[in-house]
Amino acid sequence: MAKAKFERLKPHVNVGTIGHVDHGKTTLTAAISAVLTKVHG
Repeated sequence: MAKAKFERLKPHVNVGTIGHVDHGKTTLTAAISAVLTKVHG
C-alpha cells in the first residue's frame, strides 16, 4: 500500500553546525530558532 504524498506547505531550511565541544553551537541554534519563531510565528 502506497503512502499518501507529504506536502510541505511552509518554507524550511536545514542548518548544520560544525565546531569544537563547548563553543556555543547549541546556544547559537537555540537563539536562531527563538528569533525565527518570534518573527515568523
